[in-house]
Amino acid sequence: MVGRSTAGKIFYCRVRPVLLVIAFTALALSACRIEDRFIFHPSREIVQTPLDAGLAFDDLYFITADGVTLNGWYIPHSAARATLVWFHGNAGNISHRVENIKLLHNKVSVNIFIFDYRGYGRSAGSASEEGTYQDGVAALQLMQKRLGVEAKNLILFGRSLGAAVAAEMAGRFACQGLILETPFASIRDMAKTVFPFLPVGLFLQSRFDVVEKIGKISVPLLVLHGDRDDVVPYEQGKKVFSAARAPKEFYTIPGASHNDTYRVGGDAYFERLRTFIDKALRS
Repeated sequence: MVGRSTAGKIFYCRVRPVLLVIAFTALALSACRIEDRFIFHPSREIVQTPLDAGLAFDDLYFITADGVTLNGWYIPHSAARATLVWFHGNAGNISHRVENIKLLHNKVSVNIFIFDYRGYGRSAGSASEEGTYQDGVAALQLMQKRLGVEAKNLILFGRSLGAAVAAEMAGRFACQGLILETPFASIRDMAKTVFPFLPVGLFLQSRFDVVEKIGKISVPLLVLHGDRDDVVPYEQGKKVFSAARAPKEFYTIPGASHNDTYRVGGDAYFERLRTFIDKALRS
């Protein structure tokens, strides 16, 4: 017969692997919920348009290769030398960027095209990593074929999650420059930041690996990051910059957190954008 203490040890050794499997299964399911709820946080309601800010614009609808109808706004500028295609972050929709659009339009003097990924605003479908890339392709094809924008006049601008989409597009389409604002290194890096004691990143399907993408791009690059970013650590922006090829520039926005870069940065922020774009157009 096996003694009670020995039997208890055998039982414990047999149960422990089962508990580990249960724990990892629960963690994987939690990661799936995190992916659905926190990577993408869309809003359907359009709260305002550029017209509310005194800007004329074209309300455009276009279709992706997999048949999803997307919505975007084209805001022309009479003195523009470049067209900036804006890939926004993971929350809200294009209507939450109107204040920023107006300032960018007035202070940098560029044509602006901003659009909603699938599942955001008036765009159909539901968001996914691959979906955002298909959406980016459709947006740039729209610029080329419908609006006649040439690569020599095209600047890609990605903010936060949009930095990953913009970097992916810069690897697929010719453009004159790439601007990444408050970029994270990858979704796994962000998972480590938000859940430092849980290996959530191992179970996430979305990668949005900006560091991997940026190393393959050779167009002029500007990375901007607030040094008080409360969502994406400043160090992740530096990591993206370090992985990039030259020519490249890094601009710290002193005192800025994640969502107030253009307000806190003020005229110096917009001047840096304008200077970079002018330089990229001459390269």
